[in-house]
Amino acid sequence: MTDNTAVITDNSEVILHFDLKLEDGSAADSTRVNNKPAKMVMGDGSLTPNFEACLRGLKQGDKDSFTLNADDAFGQPNPDNIYHVERTKFAAELEIVEGMIIAFTQPDGSELPGVIRSIAGHSVTVDFNHPLAGQTVIFDVEIIDVINAQTTDA
Repeated sequence: MTDNTAVITDNSEVILHFDLKLEDGSAADSTRVNNKPAKMVMGDGSLTPNFEACLRGLKQGDKDSFTLNADDAFGQPNPDNIYHVERTKFAAELEIVEGMIIAFTQPDGSELPGVIRSIAGHSVTVDFNHPLAGQTVIFDVEIIDVINAQTTDA
């Protein structure tokens, strides 16, 4: 028999659906689009501490909505994350347009998404800030399951 009253704590594994919206109501992300819930572990660094704080205390079946300002969500845009890249660094056949997101391969082989902000002659401005940096966001969450590490009571 499973315990359906498990509450989200610091080391819980959580399976949840979420809808992420901007203040104007426009959708930014949702796990419901492909009906594939997200799975995360509290404290693993995949979520901001403020987002995790909003989840603590929720349990399976709970639905909640909370608003996080930019500083509590994805932070403010950092001007040091905006780069001017020579057009020659892009594949010649690639049609670059403002607003498109391009994955840039890092020296360690990982990929980092960058948003094309502007194109002026041979210079392309690429923004590596999180696309939602500077935005107040609204999270609607539905907790599907909570798995807590088993503890033994003395």
